[in-house]
Amino acid sequence: MTDKNKRDHIENAPDYKALKVNSGISKPPSINPKIADRLKLNKRKTYSVADYVAGILAGNIGILSQAITLTESSKPEHQLIAQDIIEKCLPYSGKSVRIGITGVPGAGKSTFIEAFGKHVTGQGHKLAVLAIDPSSERSKGSILGDKTRMEELAVDPKAYIRPSPSAGSLGGVARKTRESLILCEAAGFDTILIETVGVGQSETAVHSMVDFFLLIKIAGAGDELQGIKRGIMEMADAISINKADGNNIHKAQLARVQFQNALHLFPESPSGWIPKVLTCSSLEKTGIDSIWDNILDYCSHTQQNGYFDRRRREQAKYWMYETINEQLRDRFYHLDVIKGQIPDFETKVLNDEMSSFVAAHKLLDAYFSDVKNKE
Repeated sequence: MTDKNKRDHIENAPDYKALKVNSGISKPPSINPKIADRLKLNKRKTYSVADYVAGILAGNIGILSQAITLTESSKPEHQLIAQDIIEKCLPYSGKSVRIGITGVPGAGKSTFIEAFGKHVTGQGHKLAVLAIDPSSERSKGSILGDKTRMEELAVDPKAYIRPSPSAGSLGGVARKTRESLILCEAAGFDTILIETVGVGQSETAVHSMVDFFLLIKIAGAGDELQGIKRGIMEMADAISINKADGNNIHKAQLARVQFQNALHLFPESPSGWIPKVLTCSSLEKTGIDSIWDNILDYCSHTQQNGYFDRRRREQAKYWMYETINEQLRDRFYHLDVIKGQIPDFETKVLNDEMSSFVAAHKLLDAYFSDVKNKE
């Protein structure tokens, strides 16, 4: 403190000489001058493809998570590394039971997965949960709060939870989920759970990458009659009536009978398996063991009649074509010639100067012409 400042303060006047006032300290810097050096030390290590593969095969969760982040990245350089990692991990995959779980919002999917997951890990299995989280159509953000709702499972050393945003693209997220599934299998997880965003188009994508598809329903919520229809019911290998506890037990038993009767109206599944309707309570953890036993019975049944391996081969072929479609779409929209013409065609369509179909054909002609000229 300078002499001038001392004179300006009233407590420094002679009348206050009995009052002891500390001079204070100079204002410290708002930024730690050593922070740059500290950040350099904390910088994430860059791994080679060989490092990623070795870490995944060793069961290193940190490296597995970084590899999954690469598969979810939209950067071309990250995609090249990710595809190299997946190709090298592919021979070590395919040894798990892949289970898809879906249900209407509020059916208790996350609570069920935690109770079911704890039962599975209690049996000595390693469990990976790949949760597809819905993204906002406005902000494009996702909460990714599945770990928060699965408090016990999140700290289980035999479990791994990985939420992924849907980002408005079910096809893209499904491909990334399938790639994440392969990496998790290579890391030694023998049971994979894939939770979908709700009900709708995402179920078809998830159904095409799992061995067993479980539909979670609730009784007493007015959805019994809505559920008795083709589509999602035909895809299900089992239906579980959740929240069968307290005063809801009788309603759950009644719903179980209704759904079981409805399933008899559907044609026989190609697997030869007859889906069962079971009741459970994720809160009281009752009926969970019956669902797990039912899944094991399904796997045993389909492995004996050859459907298990046949379906996996069909799924691999399906995803080959899906990848082709996705790559063509991405290249189309990233082509400079197309990006320059799309706004003009959009304006003509909006002003009713051109039909949507004619505009689409003209854009496709421009794309193919550009590709041909580059050959």
